Amino acid sequence: MSRRPETRSVPRPIELRLEPVDNQRLARLCGALDANLRQIESALDVSIARRGARFTLRGDPAQTAQAAQALQHFYDKAGSELSLDDVQLGLTELAQGRPGAAKRDEGPQLLTRRPDLHGRTPRQVQYLENILAHDVTFGIGPAGTGKTYLAVACAVDALERDTVKRIVLVRPAVEAGERLGFLPGDLAQKVDPYLRPLYDALYDLMGFDKTGKLLERGTIELAPLAYMRGRTLNHAFIILDEAQNTTPEQMKMFLTRIGFGAKAVVTGDITQTDLARGQKSGLVEARRILGGVRGIAFTEFGAADVVRHPLVARIIDAYEKHAQGEPPAAG
Repeated sequence: MSRRPETRSVPRPIELRLEPVDNQRLARLCGALDANLRQIESALDVSIARRGARFTLRGDPAQTAQAAQALQHFYDKAGSELSLDDVQLGLTELAQGRPGAAKRDEGPQLLTRRPDLHGRTPRQVQYLENILAHDVTFGIGPAGTGKTYLAVACAVDALERDTVKRIVLVRPAVEAGERLGFLPGDLAQKVDPYLRPLYDALYDLMGFDKTGKLLERGTIELAPLAYMRGRTLNHAFIILDEAQNTTPEQMKMFLTRIGFGAKAVVTGDITQTDLARGQKSGLVEARRILGGVRGIAFTEFGAADVVRHPLVARIIDAYEKHAQGEPPAAG
């Protein structure tokens, strides 16, 4: 007796009609060359077909239900221009179950050039609150979670409110898996590539001209970690970025530079250490040693806090599963 071959049931597509029909809203929702729809497809691993105001969604039932919710959400917001950034950030908020979160849930409002700046996830809100409430705050997590950007925003806010007199941005000059060899130029030119992400955040939050003037005056200082030894920084907002690339000795040296009226934020991703093989990370050691010290706060970010391209969160998830020995996802 032959066995009938098993057939896998294909999930039924979801049909969605957006009403009231408004061609201008539909155009904004879809974006140029349907770029916004492709972003939703990529983020939620679904396929979307459109005919006028009618959308057909195919994929996992739970994912297609989320995609239908996202389409309705963005259609409601499409009364004004809807950029690709708006879609990416909106997808992050929807993933957190916080579409259109009320202002009181977005954490403290900061004085920067970006009036729309706020915590996009609960951990980002907690991170902002920790920075304002503690003299030393650690932000640990993967790329794209806003660790450095939000820390720089808090530093700009403190400078604007005159609670600090200067901002000091610090990075260890460690090459990311490469050997760059000799770099031409003076000291500033040699370390500039390592500090470029901090420049980018400052330009976005303060504007190019204002940032340039404050750098010229020394109100904002960017420095390699190696040149912090022997200094005491009073009334300063100090940020140590890429702290996973510090040694335990360097981390201790940095933390003991903090003077009166100063605030420090340490950020890093312990999964992307570029130290020599066998070298302990100062960030890992600090988390172990300082976890119970009063006045020091730790915020641990995860893939759910990523506010970059939606694929970044899925990439982080895939690497975490690989590290835990789980098989890769199909498709």
